[in-house]
Amino acid sequence: MKEAIAMPGGVHAEPGMRIYNQKLGMWVFLASEVMFFTGLIGAYIILRFGAGDWALPGIPLEEGGTPLAINLTAFNTFMLICSSVTMVKAFAAIEHGDQRGLRLFLLGTVVLGAAFVGIQIFEYIKLTHEGFLPACSAELAEIVPNCGLFGSTFYVMTGFHGAHVSIGVFCMIWVTVKAFRGAYTKENHGGVEVIGLYWHFVDLVWILLFTIVYLI
Repeated sequence: MKEAIAMPGGVHAEPGMRIYNQKLGMWVFLASEVMFFTGLIGAYIILRFGAGDWALPGIPLEEGGTPLAINLTAFNTFMLICSSVTMVKAFAAIEHGDQRGLRLFLLGTVVLGAAFVGIQIFEYIKLTHEGFLPACSAELAEIVPNCGLFGSTFYVMTGFHGAHVSIGVFCMIWVTVKAFRGAYTKENHGGVEVIGLYWHFVDLVWILLFTIVYLI
């Protein structure tokens, strides 16, 4: 019977595999997530270009533009990108056995991720007060082209992404707690790499969503 193959980071792969099991599982999961978000984004693009008139970013609301807070969301996007940087730094730190750096950068990733979710919730509250809902208020429906359809696709895409980020934050908190307890070492840090893969994925998806919904 063949024994599991030792891999860098203190984890093991099944015979014949060049990638350890947890990492392979995450890649398979992310492949399914790619298909999921591709479906959402593809549906949005089809609906948008099939609808004719559509609310465009950068145009005042009274002229049929979007009610979205583009500047606020741009700042939020920057914070999420920064969280990817801190995640990279955390992984690099534990690869060199730097426990303090690992804990510091993981904590920074948690704070930035939680702040992103908080700002998104704030934006949702602001938009609902303005009447921007899946079924837009009568006032907005008169000035925003296809407001109801735009609102529905907006909340579905950003809502599902926000849920993914929230789950990522909770998972990151758990990894951070384990890091403070000394669970990861230079020789055994597979858990940090796996959560990092997920985190970079949700960051990349948001960059695509921000570009398509807020900028184009």
